[in-house]
Amino acid sequence: MDDGGSTTNLLSPNKGMGVETGVGIDNPSSQSVHGMDHTTTPNEETTSQIPNENESVREKNNETDEDEVQLTRKRKKTSKVWDDFVVVTLRDGKKKAKCKHCKSRLAIIGSGPTSSYKRHLNSCIPHKQSLKNQQILNFQPSGCDVDFVPPLIGSDTKYDENKMREAIANWILSTEQPFATVEDVMFVKMMKTATPLFEKVSRVTITSDCFKVYEHEKKRLKALTKAASKISLTTDCWKSSHQKIEYMVITAHFVDHNWRLQKRVLSVVHVPPPRTAVDIADGIYKCLQEWEIKDKIFTISVDNAAYNDKALRRLKEIFSRVRKLSCGGRLFHIRCCAHILNLLVKDGLAIIDHIIGDVREGIKYIDNSEGRRLNFSKAAHQMQIRDRKLMLDVPTRWNSTYDMLCMALKFKDAFPRYAEYEPHFHHLPTDEDWENVQSVCEILKVFKQTLDKGSLSTNDFIRDMVKKMKEKFDKYWGECHLVMAIAFVLDPRFKMKLVEFCFPTLYQNSDENIKEVKNALYEMYSEYLEMHDTLVRESATHGSEHERNVLGLNEGTSLGSGWEAFGEFIKTADLERPEKSELDMYLEEGVYREKGQTGMESFNALEWWNVHKLKYRVLSLMARDVLAIPISTVASEATFSAGGRVIDPYRASLGSDTVQMLICGGDWIRQVHGVKKKLKKEEFPIKVLLPEVNTKFCISEE
Repeated sequence: MDDGGSTTNLLSPNKGMGVETGVGIDNPSSQSVHGMDHTTTPNEETTSQIPNENESVREKNNETDEDEVQLTRKRKKTSKVWDDFVVVTLRDGKKKAKCKHCKSRLAIIGSGPTSSYKRHLNSCIPHKQSLKNQQILNFQPSGCDVDFVPPLIGSDTKYDENKMREAIANWILSTEQPFATVEDVMFVKMMKTATPLFEKVSRVTITSDCFKVYEHEKKRLKALTKAASKISLTTDCWKSSHQKIEYMVITAHFVDHNWRLQKRVLSVVHVPPPRTAVDIADGIYKCLQEWEIKDKIFTISVDNAAYNDKALRRLKEIFSRVRKLSCGGRLFHIRCCAHILNLLVKDGLAIIDHIIGDVREGIKYIDNSEGRRLNFSKAAHQMQIRDRKLMLDVPTRWNSTYDMLCMALKFKDAFPRYAEYEPHFHHLPTDEDWENVQSVCEILKVFKQTLDKGSLSTNDFIRDMVKKMKEKFDKYWGECHLVMAIAFVLDPRFKMKLVEFCFPTLYQNSDENIKEVKNALYEMYSEYLEMHDTLVRESATHGSEHERNVLGLNEGTSLGSGWEAFGEFIKTADLERPEKSELDMYLEEGVYREKGQTGMESFNALEWWNVHKLKYRVLSLMARDVLAIPISTVASEATFSAGGRVIDPYRASLGSDTVQMLICGGDWIRQVHGVKKKLKKEEFPIKVLLPEVNTKFCISEE
């Protein structure tokens, strides 16, 4: 499982000694049959020493000299060798042991040893080919964009029980299976069907194996994070409904040496009650210490909870004492844009919360039975409404609430008529309520572009609603717009053009905000330029002796040879600052437009910077780190779906260390083997389909 292609067995007690290799497949013409205790009988030809050819020909032509009958065994044979042999009797009554693979017949000596049969199997080509076909295990899917992972069992090796346990541990972690699965009768039967040499393992053993795989993958991931330039974090908290325990998940985002964006769950930390800012800050700091990445942290993305604000201020103070934060720390704390969006809409919808409740309960009432749906469909038909679909929202998802209201608006005239069919239906919004719903839906449809316009509305209801949304937008967007603007500039498709286009729409003082973005860009570029020069100087200091060895120079070689003088000249040239910086050249060039490009989804900004890293040696490093910054905590929140499956009602007693091993180890193994995570079982809006109305028996409104 090592990157270098090693197949070191993690679970073997003699780790590092390799696996036992089987006998290689020889050339059929030179196959040895020594060790086959093969005796000739009067009924057999002397050429029976090469049964593979003659036997197959005679059997094919139905010209066998003897009738073979399988004997009923008097007692159960315990040796595993009998899985590959069957006892037959010849015409003269003699018994033979017939190989199931090559059809060779070996002598049976009473109840003697079976060593001769084992020797035969070692040289039996069909038997070795059969083992080869059933023992090769390779979890590498075709076409996946991950580093090559060697097969656990090579084509030239024998079955290895420890390798099989390692594969089972990987399966347990990646698919979130219970440990007790390995003790299931049908699981054992399935494995023995696949390979008869499989030995059952206990849940205790497989738990230990999973911990070993977890520790091994942790070392590999540490090496990967150590090579990263900067690492951005996302974190969020989650409470297990079965354990009543709170956990905090910490996820790392970075670009590796191949310029590929990586995301890994670093830790699942138990947060003791009550959850405070100090607990959050300490949990994050301890995680960074354990992973030895304190000096690499670029940004931390969290939601908008008050304790997160305090925790990030505490961490910012700690980090500022030991090193300089980028842009004076203005980019250290990233607010989750998805949470900001939800907060904005939540404030807007709060004003019509009672109306939303009436619509939601009314749709629930209608969807309760087929008769009610039919009556509502009749009412809609009478009001000349041709739509046949309502929707019941998920209360925690504002976009589904918006869809529910938009669909309900089409049936606003049908609700009063339906009340005539159903005297117990009392969920009737007033005409004024429907007007307010109509206004809110118009704002939500394009609320980003209409906040300023809505705040000037003559409608008091809309003006009050938009005022609250605008205050929250200004509060949070003012803190996160900078990092997003810088990321847009470092996308060669946009550069400063998108900022210059959007900011006049977002801000009244757009010139000031554009200037702020430019200043932050040049400030960050200066920091990366300084870091680059420092690395060049250190490389020059530590590399002089190495260069002398490479060039074959000894201590007595003078500078007159020119080699050292030339080397010093190159180092000095690397430190010289050109009149026009890389950032200036990048911004002065036009935006990137791919020929024939119809959309933006196919473009990969990291690939573009990787191609142009020789031209922009410093700016490419800056772009690499900025483009890895997550602007939401969705990555960490997605881990909670795995947590809900791992800590089910039957495993509520799992310790926090085991929970961390299962969640983190599962994430790492899936990344190694290119396996996609199970999709979370989400709540979806319920579509209420109305039945067709038979107009022949339906009284229409005159």
